[in-house]
Amino acid sequence: MNAFIKRYEGLWLFTRSPAAIIAAIVALLSILGAALAPLIAPVNPYDLASFSLMDGLLPPVWEDYGNPKFLLGTDDQGRDMVSSILYGARLSLIIGLSAMTIATVLGVGLGLAAGYYGGRFDMIVMRIADIQLALPAILTALLIDGIARGILPSEVQQELRVAVLTLAIALSLWVNFARTARASTFVQMQKEYVQAAIIMGQRPIRVMFVHILPNILGPLFVIMTVDLASAILLEATLSFLGIGLPADSPSLGTLIRIGMQFMLSGEWWILWIPTLFLVTLVVSINILGDFLRDVFNPRLR
Repeated sequence: MNAFIKRYEGLWLFTRSPAAIIAAIVALLSILGAALAPLIAPVNPYDLASFSLMDGLLPPVWEDYGNPKFLLGTDDQGRDMVSSILYGARLSLIIGLSAMTIATVLGVGLGLAAGYYGGRFDMIVMRIADIQLALPAILTALLIDGIARGILPSEVQQELRVAVLTLAIALSLWVNFARTARASTFVQMQKEYVQAAIIMGQRPIRVMFVHILPNILGPLFVIMTVDLASAILLEATLSFLGIGLPADSPSLGTLIRIGMQFMLSGEWWILWIPTLFLVTLVVSINILGDFLRDVFNPRLR
């Protein structure tokens, strides 16, 4: 068993890193809980028949007047906080993973092409990236969201809120992928196996995706992990500001925005429990990203 672990250095390092193990367990439990929310959540917070106003503002079970039926209490509408958090995390993770996937495909594709072809195409892509880097990601997402609201008819805006929010987050995160893929492609272009493939007359698409891309996946995996956390935080921030998802879509950001109304009224659990869940999820994903960075870059250990 030890020989098997040592054969794979990443796994061997993982077993020697308590922080990475704890972060992986926390992230895995959070993701599984969100994915299985329809099966394990006590109620469906989207279903109006599943909760009652008479159960509103019940504290967690360890507080006075807590109800064992609601382990983490209820919000002002009587929705179970456990169910709201699980469904909220599910929606936040769907948006985060979708946005990260779009940003990865767009950024890596443009970065590979810029590094391979160079010249004017490289200059155009990098100048666009430089302009976007001058703006915080939240401002880029706000700008894209505002443009979408101005273009889309009012009758379909509500139906496309998740799609628009996902696209806005994705277009604010593609730059890191593009710059990393471009820089790594420049390095790989100097390697003999890439030069041999070009001399043999292989098509540029094949050279980029068969010979170059597999050899630059290490740093891209690190960015994917970090940007997943960034995407989740962006969604939470936009929803908290009331620009993202509406109040009837209980993402983590929406739950925190609702909880802010009760911060000074004594119902602390409505704000702090979703906030702690979000912080724990994001921190665990970032710790895994730092671990992957150390695995793929031994000089940083």
